[in-house]
Amino acid sequence: MNEGTIIKVSGPLVVARGLTGTNIYDMVRVGEQRLLGEVIEIRSDEYSVQVYEETEGIGPGQPVYPMGGPLSVELGPGLIGSIFDGIQRPLDVISLRLGSYIVRGAEYTPLDMAKKWHFVPAKRAGDSVRPGDILGTIRETALVEHRIMVPYGVEGKVITVAEDAYTLEDVVAEIETSGGKVDIKMLQKWPVRQPRHVAKKLPPEEPLVTGQRVIDTFFPLAKGGTSCVPGPFGSGKTVVQHQLAKWSDADIIVYVGCGERGNEMADVLLSFPELKDPRSHESLMERTVLVGNTSNMPVAAREASIFTGVTMAEYYRDMGYNVALMADSTSRWAEAMREMSCRLEEMPGEEGFPTYLGSRLASFYERSGSVVCLGSDAQGKGGRRGSLSIIGSVSPPGGDLSEPVSQATLRAVKVFWGLDDRLASQRHFPAVNWLTSYSLYQQMVDKFAADRIGPTWSENRRTALRLLQRESELEELVRLVGMESLSPEDKLVMEIAKMVREDFLHQNAYHELDTYTSLEKQFHMLDVILKFYSKAQEAVDKGVELLQIMDIPVKDKISDLRLASEGDMETFKQMDREIAGQIGELIGGAGVGI
Repeated sequence: MNEGTIIKVSGPLVVARGLTGTNIYDMVRVGEQRLLGEVIEIRSDEYSVQVYEETEGIGPGQPVYPMGGPLSVELGPGLIGSIFDGIQRPLDVISLRLGSYIVRGAEYTPLDMAKKWHFVPAKRAGDSVRPGDILGTIRETALVEHRIMVPYGVEGKVITVAEDAYTLEDVVAEIETSGGKVDIKMLQKWPVRQPRHVAKKLPPEEPLVTGQRVIDTFFPLAKGGTSCVPGPFGSGKTVVQHQLAKWSDADIIVYVGCGERGNEMADVLLSFPELKDPRSHESLMERTVLVGNTSNMPVAAREASIFTGVTMAEYYRDMGYNVALMADSTSRWAEAMREMSCRLEEMPGEEGFPTYLGSRLASFYERSGSVVCLGSDAQGKGGRRGSLSIIGSVSPPGGDLSEPVSQATLRAVKVFWGLDDRLASQRHFPAVNWLTSYSLYQQMVDKFAADRIGPTWSENRRTALRLLQRESELEELVRLVGMESLSPEDKLVMEIAKMVREDFLHQNAYHELDTYTSLEKQFHMLDVILKFYSKAQEAVDKGVELLQIMDIPVKDKISDLRLASEGDMETFKQMDREIAGQIGELIGGAGVGI
């Protein structure tokens, strides 16, 4: 490959000539400072390069050096607990050595090449192996067992396998293949724009439990599914993403801060090490990888950060883990594509976004899924399975969901959690609008919950949603003619819908008992409210005044159920008895018997 020469610089876009032998998406070093860039277009002998660093001081005549391959990430022990920028430079290492700002052209290996990891072999000499087979394991953190897999394209017999402490670049196994001997190291590389291979994709089978009641009960996400969280500024998109990263029952979290404000990534960095995983009580950083590419970093690097994050997520999925990727926000990612498209002088689409916006977004979301992993141990019903769930937030200007990024995202995902700034202004968290949101995984989750949680899960959910829908219709009438014009039955609907909103859907993200709710507790909380509704309906039909019903002592206790301890089922049983008893007394007092 030949060295090129810059002929034009336009912001993050550099055009060079003479890079014969360089292919599309190959990496190059630009200028005397050797800034990192990626070839995104080739026209005759002109190579357009998007540069992932500030191009100030770069001009025509300076050299461009080909690197001989596409943008790739390093995969191996040490990823968990680290924070990288959009092109996998280790920000924690750079901050220690260079200070608070990244020096242009800085080169640091993403993973610590000097650190030794204790390798425990899972194969022996003479064993036949194929791509995806686990050669050995490493205890990466207290929560994650790192599995060293046979790389794609390598198949044969194990000659030797080691057992000791090694660095990432040491040979831990040798495999005899049809093409000769292959040395296996703990460090692997993978191009970010190429999805990693799997044996088979599976339909989703179980929900990703987030602990957020409005999501898990009303609009659930399956493991291996896709969802988006659109909403205007201040509606709580980032807080929802943080809650899902903290409390979802995924084994690994990859959090990508793509073009968002630096204080939001700082909040993740400060809070995650202090928070405890609800299942193991270890620090959340023991299962988290962070990719931070904030709004004051170069625009072009946002485009790479999404692919960098999803490739690392796929790597852990291939080990057999359930992985959740949080992308905050894909609107900033799309803005980076729009800027590069404009500088390339491409024909613009709607609102200036490139015409390929939809396909590029789909290529990202399509990398999700529940899969059968590669490897001989993955075959059969009890084999190794993994999943990658992708949750992307969208920041439409002014909350306008008709804009191109929101519409392209909705065509690619199956769950829509629409945030409402009106709810956010009322301090209702999560501010998910129950009238506009939806989930296409509902049927699967209903079946799962009916088998594992309670047979009336689906019926309760539908009843609660009908109440909220009816409340919305009645609000229009109340605004016109007042509450007194409603029938007792409609007044009861308004009261019960208020209980569903305030006692069930509303959560306090900063209260240790209310920030996370298991599926079992969610089911019993909603079940108690609907049993109260059923008994209250019976009382209203028999002439009991609604004010009397709403004034019974048990109603105040229902609002405190959110603070009941997990596993405390006796409290819910006691509540059922009190509802039946107190409303029964009202009916009896009305002179009609129980």
